[in-house]
Amino acid sequence: MTNNPPAPAWAPAPTAEEQRADPRAIGFAQRYPARPIPTEHEVDTGPICLTPASGLDELWRSIVPETRTRANDLHLPMVVAYAERLCAAYPQADRELVLVAVALHDTGWAHVDESRIISEGFSGDWRKANIRYEHEAEGVNVARRVLPGLGYDEEFVEKVCEIIDGHDTRPVAYSLEDALVRDCDRLWRFDRAGIAMSTSWFGMPASDYVDRLAREIIPELITDAAHRIAEADLERSRRLFRTEVIR
Repeated sequence: MTNNPPAPAWAPAPTAEEQRADPRAIGFAQRYPARPIPTEHEVDTGPICLTPASGLDELWRSIVPETRTRANDLHLPMVVAYAERLCAAYPQADRELVLVAVALHDTGWAHVDESRIISEGFSGDWRKANIRYEHEAEGVNVARRVLPGLGYDEEFVEKVCEIIDGHDTRPVAYSLEDALVRDCDRLWRFDRAGIAMSTSWFGMPASDYVDRLAREIIPELITDAAHRIAEADLERSRRLFRTEVIR
């Protein structure tokens, strides 16, 4: 009989109050006091399949094994496509930082107990599930492993890691780039592909899920561009899935 190794002892996350009092969170709130953060630039609200992302080829090749878990081969490219739209709406953001962080943000799912992803990460108080803290920490490990070999310097790598660490569980953003990563990670849920996958993970009908998107996820979006994209996608998905009558 073999003994299973003990689960890693992840350091406890700072409390929500501590995170909101962090100088990075305070500085970001002071730089962008209006919420949702407005933009003077055009926002593309068309179906995301019309504008697939491009580039980052070497990075994608380096994380192919991490795309084989939790539908990351669908989720990650879609979220990067949304990130490109948000970066176009907020050109003051560091575009490369956003895109690299988005491509890597969920790679940690490949390095946790896969049997716990659905049972813990998509049930109950899923935002506080230990498995979500674990996948963030493992995503940081992936970033530190692959990025230096692709030519990224230590300062850039640490900025990426700061965004990945807490992208699901931290209640506040620390920078505009952090905010854009958070927003695009939520936007994919409004597209028909995101709805199809998420309804399976959460075990709920499409009508309930789109109601939940409107009620819980839209208020979390930090930027006005993300609000506009989400509302357009949600309206298309509601019409497509006939959720006004199939409920």
